[in-house]
Amino acid sequence: MTAKQILIIDDEEDIQEVAQLALELVGGWQVSTASSAGEGLLLAEAQQPDAILLDVMMPYIDGIATFEKLQANPATKQIPVILLTAKVQSIDQRRFAQLGVTGVIAKPFKSMHLADQVAELLGWTF
Repeated sequence: MTAKQILIIDDEEDIQEVAQLALELVGGWQVSTASSAGEGLLLAEAQQPDAILLDVMMPYIDGIATFEKLQANPATKQIPVILLTAKVQSIDQRRFAQLGVTGVIAKPFKSMHLADQVAELLGWTF
């Protein structure tokens, strides 16, 4: 069985590194990263990951607009997307749920629990 592939799209390099390390070590998954929405959209289409972790607050194109672009592309529409965000107020949570994302993980997250949170939201075991 091949390892699940996850794409992290986040403009903060330290978040990318911590999340990548946690998902690889704890989850045993293959992880790639993108520092911008544009790079993430290209990687998502080229790599067809099993899931995407997407930062909400990014410069130029934010996570919501990026999610909408992923949904509009037939090649990436079916990829589950989990938002990473510090915006965890109930009004934000409702807005995110209405978009159709798979789930939301609050920042800052506990690195050693990230793989568990991702697996739970996606129904994966490891």
